[in-house]
Amino acid sequence: MMIDSVKIHVESGNGGNGCISFRREKYVPHGGPNGGDGGQGGSVIIEADENLSTLLDIQNKRHYRAQSGAPGEGSNKRGKQGDDLIIKVPLGTKLIDIDKEMILGDLITQGAQVIVAYGGLGGKGNARFASSTKQTPKFAQNGEKGQKKEVALELMLIAEVGIIGFPNAGKSTLLSKLSAAHPKIGEYPFTTLYPNLGVVKIDEFRSFVAADIPGLIPDAHLGAGLGDRFLRHIERTKVLVHLLEAQEAVERFHALNKEMSLYNPELSAKPQIVVISKMDILETEEEWERIKKDMNHMG
Repeated sequence: MMIDSVKIHVESGNGGNGCISFRREKYVPHGGPNGGDGGQGGSVIIEADENLSTLLDIQNKRHYRAQSGAPGEGSNKRGKQGDDLIIKVPLGTKLIDIDKEMILGDLITQGAQVIVAYGGLGGKGNARFASSTKQTPKFAQNGEKGQKKEVALELMLIAEVGIIGFPNAGKSTLLSKLSAAHPKIGEYPFTTLYPNLGVVKIDEFRSFVAADIPGLIPDAHLGAGLGDRFLRHIERTKVLVHLLEAQEAVERFHALNKEMSLYNPELSAKPQIVVISKMDILETEEEWERIKKDMNHMG
């Protein structure tokens, strides 16, 4: 099962408190302050991992918290820094700060990282506050609180070619013939419920990744059918392939471009290739010539 959108709560670690301490040595009854600083809290980091393909593991655990820093100690010892928490996600995951409605990062390369919540700074120990006028400060600074954020993770597949079309047009069959992918294929609408990826080999040294997107229907942007949420997966593509049944091919080409434009105008501006399927539906050669003529007029 492919999970491509998840909301999580993240908390970085608090900074450790500074220490109040004084030297207590033989023959030094009134030693000066030697309280150390607190350790910095751990940060929450999200990292891209090419071995992952879904956000399913993230969905099963919605709350993440990094370790807090340890308090400072006497003898000017700094507290231990809290461990960072690293959350691994698939390549192509976009990170969004929900409250600020701001993109925090877009992880498209292996090992890419974004710090989504910085750990709190450690508080200063009382040794830091000693001065010529205040030689024995009896106070220290508390550590800084960690950050709390609500973050949306949106997976956008990384593919050079996106295959789009109406339900049951044969997109999954086409992908299975072009690549080694084995998507679910059926004779009923909406067989494909999630995008499928396949590597298409051109020759020994060249290949590209193609994505089969679940079927779209008119008013998908209003939630009809499976809606338009899967269109995010073709935002990174360089070329779109329309797989259209011979019957009503021109009308459906227009309908698909309309839905793409309503979702994101940049999608319909991408280079597009039209592939006609189920040619046996046509009864005469004139019907095929009309389709070619209409398609050529559209550029």
